[in-house]
Amino acid sequence: MKHTEGFLKIVNDAKSSVKEVTVAETQERLAANPDALLIDVREDNEWHAAHAQGAEHLGKGVIERDIETVVPDKSTELILYCGGGYRSALATDSLQKMGYTNVWSMAGGWKAWKESGAPIET
Repeated sequence: MKHTEGFLKIVNDAKSSVKEVTVAETQERLAANPDALLIDVREDNEWHAAHAQGAEHLGKGVIERDIETVVPDKSTELILYCGGGYRSALATDSLQKMGYTNVWSMAGGWKAWKESGAPIET
């Protein structure tokens, strides 16, 4: 997908203040911390087509509205992913601004997850 200059500007700004992890690091972090959550921030249709095994769905359009109800403990480890790592960086930045202290964006997103051969659910 071709991204616009304005979109890339806000993504790059967000990426300058968020922590990113690779797919392998994501899997390691999830294995090491059973309370950590992998959150898919893609659109509903993307989620329904297929998603990372064990992920929960909170689309980018509703995550700021719903996160405090779903995950009230702001120190919970959260790893967010989207299609390619752009929307998850924006959502991670928003959650940090809301006071979440242990939130990460998965670099490469769903595309990287699939390419790595990591488990998926359909």
